[in-house]
Amino acid sequence: RFGPGAEAARIEGSKVHAKELMATASVPTAYHAVLRSREETLEHLACASYPAVLKADGLAAGKGVIIAATEAEAREAADVFFLERRFGDTEVVLEEYLEGEELSLLALCDGENVVPLAPAQDYKRIFDGDRGPNTGGMGSYSPVPGFDRARTEEIADAVHRPIVDLMRRRGTAYHGVLYAGLMITPAGPKVLEFNCRFGDPETQAVLPRLRSDLIELCLASRQRGGLQGARAEFTEEWAVTVVLASGGYPASASKGEEISGLADAAAIEGVEVTHAGTAIEASETVTAGGRVLNVTALGPTPSDARERVYRAAGLISFAGMQMRTDIAARAVERVAAS
Repeated sequence: RFGPGAEAARIEGSKVHAKELMATASVPTAYHAVLRSREETLEHLACASYPAVLKADGLAAGKGVIIAATEAEAREAADVFFLERRFGDTEVVLEEYLEGEELSLLALCDGENVVPLAPAQDYKRIFDGDRGPNTGGMGSYSPVPGFDRARTEEIADAVHRPIVDLMRRRGTAYHGVLYAGLMITPAGPKVLEFNCRFGDPETQAVLPRLRSDLIELCLASRQRGGLQGARAEFTEEWAVTVVLASGGYPASASKGEEISGLADAAAIEGVEVTHAGTAIEASETVTAGGRVLNVTALGPTPSDARERVYRAAGLISFAGMQMRTDIAARAVERVAAS
C-alpha cells in the first residue's frame, strides 16, 4: 500500500491530533487553544490577540480556516462553527496569527527515512494581493528563492523527521507523502498544517521538475527503510501553476459552463493543462467544481515560465472564470534583484 494507515493519517484528519503530535515531537507551530463550545470560544476571544486564526478540527476542503481581524469577526466565526455548523460537529483550534511567507514542502517517507522534494510556494486567497477568503489554492511555483537543498534538508530535520520518528516509536509508521504547509517567520519555519497526500496545487509545480523516477520512489516508500540513501533530483527549470476557478468560488461553484481553448493552451511548448473540476456533457468539456483547471508552464527563469503560463491560461475561457494574475510575481522580482 502507498500511503499511511488510518491512525497515521489522522495527522491530516484532525488538527487537534496534529497539534498533539507536534507538541510531543517538539515541532515548531503556532500557539493554540482547543475550543469545544461556542461559550468557551467567546470567553477565549475576549482576551485573544488579533488578528487570530480559527480552524475547524476536521477536513474542510481547504476552507475550514477563518482569519479574524477583530474580536467581532472572531465572534461571527464562532457562530459559523457552532451555530451554523458549516463544518459539521467540530472542535475548533484557535491559533495565533503568524507573520511571514508561506512555504510548502512535500516529502516521501518509508516509516524511517524522509526524502524531501523541492519546495513550492502557493497562494491561498482568491484575489490578487492575497485578498479575499481562503481557497484550496489558486496557484503555485517551484523552486522558491532562498530555499536550496541545504535549507530544505534543515526544514525536513525540524519538521518531517521528528514526526516520522514519533510515529515509528508509537507503532504507527508513516509511509507515503507527508506535506507540510509552513509559515517562514522571523523565528524560523512553523507548521500551519500537515496533509498525508500530494498537495494541490503545489504538486503541479513540483512534479514537472522531478528528474528522479517517481514510481521507484513511491514503491520504495512502501517498504520500511526502502528510501535509505535515496534523493529526489530536480531540473533547474522553473514551474508556475495557475488555477482557473469557477464563478462564485470559494463560497459556491457554478457548474455546466462550457470550456473553450483547452487544446490551444496545451499546444504551447512547455505547458500542461490538468483537470480538477470538469465533466463531459454532450461531447463538450464543462465546469463541474470550484477549482476547474490547473495550467502549468516550465521555463528557464521564473519570468519565462510565468509569461508562458499566463499566455496559455489566456486562451482558456468559460463563463465566470476566476484567475489570479500575480502568481510567481514575487519570484520574478527576487530573482531579478539577486
